[in-house]
Amino acid sequence: MKPFADYPVPAAGFDEPVLAGGHVLVGDIGGTNARFALVKPGSVTLSHILTLETADFPGIEAAIQCYSRQMGVSGIHRACLALACPVTDDDIVMTNNHWVFHRQQLMNHLGLQQLKLVNDFTAMALGMLQVPGQDLVDVHIGHTAVCHSQAEGHWYEQGTRLVIGPGTGLGVSGLVPVQGGWVPLSGEGGHVSFAPTSAAEYAILQGMQQRYGRVSVERLLSGQGLLDMYQILAQIHGLDAECATPASISQQAQQDEHSLGRRTLTHFFEILGAVVGDQALTLGARGGVYLCGGILPRVKELFLASQFHAAMINKGRFQHYLEDVPVWLCVADNPGLLGAAAALDNSEVHG
Repeated sequence: MKPFADYPVPAAGFDEPVLAGGHVLVGDIGGTNARFALVKPGSVTLSHILTLETADFPGIEAAIQCYSRQMGVSGIHRACLALACPVTDDDIVMTNNHWVFHRQQLMNHLGLQQLKLVNDFTAMALGMLQVPGQDLVDVHIGHTAVCHSQAEGHWYEQGTRLVIGPGTGLGVSGLVPVQGGWVPLSGEGGHVSFAPTSAAEYAILQGMQQRYGRVSVERLLSGQGLLDMYQILAQIHGLDAECATPASISQQAQQDEHSLGRRTLTHFFEILGAVVGDQALTLGARGGVYLCGGILPRVKELFLASQFHAAMINKGRFQHYLEDVPVWLCVADNPGLLGAAAALDNSEVHG
């Protein structure tokens, strides 16, 4: 773990101490990264943004203290943290990193008067409502669900929306329309069982079962899943597994269309499409699908040229049901932080 002094000094403009009594701390805590920022109450305008690696800290308290030190922040009394794990009580155990904490103890140690804790993809769902249109790339335009209100002067989607994205894990949420707004859903859809749709995927499943026993969709649709799939495909095809990280697999895939990395990402996109289609059917997501997370924006061009959408709508008698569903890829920098800011005073979000 890095000593605090090894982190960069605050960017220009942040070198004076900030008395944050009039601000709220928001955080988006994933398996790999912990992102923090300040917002004013009732606002989703982020300032003093900093990303830390979870592996560098023994727990969330140390990370927040490092953030405060590096950003020159003091006097924080309210916080909303989005966490990549179930948030069902005051004892928090992160799913894909080693952090464990108790809500009241964290409040006491940091001197907080309010600490709201929400699932990271509950926040991500709210964040999709705050992301500017230029950061939503059309994957499939769709037809029936998108309308324009001239009276209100904006686009809106009729019907429930699915929010899903692979990163360190696979997050799944949704947005349900209610009168005057949206209710975000909190769930753990990334941990449903993987169902192969071809002989090649069945061979991948067998390789994953040898490693893990039960295989959830997150085991495949995540950074570690990409690496596992790459190694399993190397064994199946008798090839050398030259890449040792998900990032190097993505780089190889983009540089060489005949590489094992490209073959792995091809399977990744098609499996993701099938899972998105299943989740959209389950949720009745006729209002659209938001794709987010850290992996897809890094391989955007390959993804947009892939068979993702064909796999998504390949649902037999219900193909037509999904053909009209619009799909967007979110390429915004900090949608989880935007969602944490929106969740703070949202009465529909308990935490």
